[in-house]
Amino acid sequence: MAITRYLLASLTLFWLVGCGGDQPQGGSGLVYCSEGNPETFNPQLTTSGTAIDATAKQLYNRLLSIDPTSGELVPELATAWSVSPDGLAYHFTLRQGVAFHSTDTFTPTRPFNADDVLFSFGRVIDPQHPYHSVSGGRYPYFQSIGLAAQIARMERRSDHEVVFHLQKPNASFLADLATDFAILLSAEYGEQLWQQGKPTQLDNQPVGTGPYRLSRYLRNRYVRYRPHPDYWGEPAPLDQLVFDITPSSTTRVVKLIGGDCDVAALPQISELAVIQRYDDLAVDTRPGLNVAFWAFNTQKPPLDDPRVRRALSLAVDKRRLLTTVYQNTAVIGKGLLPPISWAYDPSLPPFPHDPYRARQLLESAGISELELDVWAMPIGRIYNPNAIKTAEILQQDMANIGVKLNIVSYDWGGFISKLEHAEYDSVLIGWAADNLDPDNFFTPLLSCDALISGSNRARWCDPEFDALMAQARATEDREARKAIYRKLERRLQSQVPLLPLAHASRTLGRQRHWQGPILHTTGGVDFTRIRKEP
Repeated sequence: MAITRYLLASLTLFWLVGCGGDQPQGGSGLVYCSEGNPETFNPQLTTSGTAIDATAKQLYNRLLSIDPTSGELVPELATAWSVSPDGLAYHFTLRQGVAFHSTDTFTPTRPFNADDVLFSFGRVIDPQHPYHSVSGGRYPYFQSIGLAAQIARMERRSDHEVVFHLQKPNASFLADLATDFAILLSAEYGEQLWQQGKPTQLDNQPVGTGPYRLSRYLRNRYVRYRPHPDYWGEPAPLDQLVFDITPSSTTRVVKLIGGDCDVAALPQISELAVIQRYDDLAVDTRPGLNVAFWAFNTQKPPLDDPRVRRALSLAVDKRRLLTTVYQNTAVIGKGLLPPISWAYDPSLPPFPHDPYRARQLLESAGISELELDVWAMPIGRIYNPNAIKTAEILQQDMANIGVKLNIVSYDWGGFISKLEHAEYDSVLIGWAADNLDPDNFFTPLLSCDALISGSNRARWCDPEFDALMAQARATEDREARKAIYRKLERRLQSQVPLLPLAHASRTLGRQRHWQGPILHTTGGVDFTRIRKEP
């Protein structure tokens, strides 16, 4: 039966894919066909969705988390919290009796306590911390939001009480502590590795408090997880969880149809109908808290000229992108914020498609001939299922205004690595927010601090824009914050360091007998609530 379905799927998708003899088997657990290798097992060190999916919700906990249904902040390793009247002190009561993972090389001698909180955040914000420079010393999300400048000091009041003292009020602070990046590490494990002269193992041989522990990782093949037997919360529902690394979307779908995958990540839009032909398969879809965009390297002439960036943006036919790439499973990106954000501005005008005006702007900037590269991701992401196809459409749009656009791509690991050096003219990329605060879209992508940390792909630093973002973070009143985000969106349209393209729905394919939420509106995949029905 499986062979027949393999052949049928292959014919339908115009690509015959064989079964790999070395594929790990799910046993009594679940096999998730993921799209790439995690470049790290510590979410503090990356903003890559591939790494976040493989680590954040499976291996670790945070002080707070976001309820996937309501979107509200809920307790995780902090059981309670309070904020001082002046908004400068955040007091957390910590959960007691929480066990860290035991591994072949580490056995914890104590449960989670305040030392682990200070260790985890101290590493990020204190340049003198022994672990600050380990694994490169880059913490892109936290550096992009200026976390070190936000926190005046951390106070350990007891084993189970921690206070964060801020430099100034920040309405986004609690949401930032609930992100997938704000995981908590073991200070005891860190100390042991430091004494052994192996500090980088903290990031590639992980120890957390999450529902699963890492069992084995074979690059380009799989990541295997086992349940954490002493997990403080509801036990992990799977005896074994395997991320089968399968870069090709078509291959993932074929494996899903053939039964070698229980869940398949990021199917191409054109493949959804194929999955839905089978009674025992289903497609999960959720509105996306994300944005796909075309970022211009504003430090490279002539892209340092807003007229040139606006000209290129005017040439883009977003409606064709929605039809061809997203097959109408996304909405046009008028600004950074998607329609499901509470700060979304429905009155924001869409960026027009006007090739004639684009050519006029290029002429006014003294541009008669222009040749640019656009870097495109080699794999599908939540916000863009096919960046190569998107680049091809942009290439055609640019040709209509006399601009030659060259498409550049690398394998996923090479793409991420080269991206850090910012040698591109422009890049097709995006962002999937992991909390509901609108600042999660602005500060990590466009702040001056984000330029330094590397997540500001436009390489753009605008003091006026920075000041508005700071004002929004310091404002508690939601309606007042909305007004500031309207200003930010309009300034973004004026200066165009990046062009928002679309806000995509999130999708995955699964065997129908697996029930329970896997996709979160706020990003990441989660296998802590899934159950197999008879």
